[in-house]
Amino acid sequence: MNLNEILTNEELRQTEFPVTRNRAFFGHAGVCPLPRRVAQAVNDCATEATLGDQEAFVMHRLEEARKAGSQLLNCQPEEVAIVGPTSLALSFVAAGLTFRRGDNILIYHDDYPSNVYPWMAMAERGVQVRLINTRGLGVIRPVDVMGQVDENTKLVALATNHFISGYRLDYQAIGKYLHERNILFCLDAIQTIGAFPMDVKYVDFLAADAHKWLLGPCGAGIFYVRRELQEKLNPPIYGWHNVKSPNFVAQDKIEFRSGAKKFEAGTHNLLGLIGLLSSMELALEIGVENIARELLRKRAWLVPALQAKGYTVLNAEPKLENASGITSFFAPDKNLTELHQKLEAAGVIASLRTDRKGQHYIRFSPHFYNTDTELHRALELL
Repeated sequence: MNLNEILTNEELRQTEFPVTRNRAFFGHAGVCPLPRRVAQAVNDCATEATLGDQEAFVMHRLEEARKAGSQLLNCQPEEVAIVGPTSLALSFVAAGLTFRRGDNILIYHDDYPSNVYPWMAMAERGVQVRLINTRGLGVIRPVDVMGQVDENTKLVALATNHFISGYRLDYQAIGKYLHERNILFCLDAIQTIGAFPMDVKYVDFLAADAHKWLLGPCGAGIFYVRRELQEKLNPPIYGWHNVKSPNFVAQDKIEFRSGAKKFEAGTHNLLGLIGLLSSMELALEIGVENIARELLRKRAWLVPALQAKGYTVLNAEPKLENASGITSFFAPDKNLTELHQKLEAAGVIASLRTDRKGQHYIRFSPHFYNTDTELHRALELL
């Protein structure tokens, strides 16, 4: 199955993506609907698990999931852990690193809370938490980072894509700059994994759940830890799986397992694991490069069409590398809450988001399987 077949064969599209039968779903930056094959994989796994030991039917797929995750991130499978929620993996980094008083970290206060609170909590350990200054909502340029780190900066933690403005981070340029200065770099990649090609060459830690652009289940995700840093990052949780326990016998000394398994403390979310694997295989089958081109094509049409109707679009004229699948907009004379309800009643599913100043936005985040016909219909309703 390829992208062209999906967009030109409506029967195939509705079979593979059942949500399209009665809705135009533009909410992938929130929580996605499951494709048929992902739901079927989870269902088949649950059915099989009624016949005996659940793990016996699933655990052999764990290495497949690591390999698929490594293909999406361009890293090694032993650098990928199956951890679950993005918040949990980011908290592993915040709680597991050793810092001294006077060290500082740089974060963005208007990022999604999952990528703010774990770092704010580090202030209790004497770490100075710096908040990056930006020109606009989510608009974090390499020069902004370069101008706000110093010799005491030990970590920069950012999101690959802002969840409201849709501004996509040039994390390669930022990562290279930080790498040359021995500053650690952590990414929340939930808004880009499955939507845009990724390469963690200059990234030290990365977390991403599957329930957005990856089209997978909630609470199932991947956690990347650079091989050279795995010994330095000690997880704040301990269990039978990440601590060596031969024959399930607790030892006199805590000794973590090698590789990214160090961060998988206990029994896996087995159904989530199967759904995650299926969703990653789908993204790789369609081709993330193809998905990215399609998302940018849709946005290139959406932005001027919205502006022609009098809406202000966030991040309206970005460089190509800063554009994403998210298009958020508002109009001062519009009641966006009512407009959002109108869209939903007509079967167009979007998100209603609010910034720190209380400004409301409608956020469209269509995926590769959404058609131009659906986009035109949404614009007509606006």
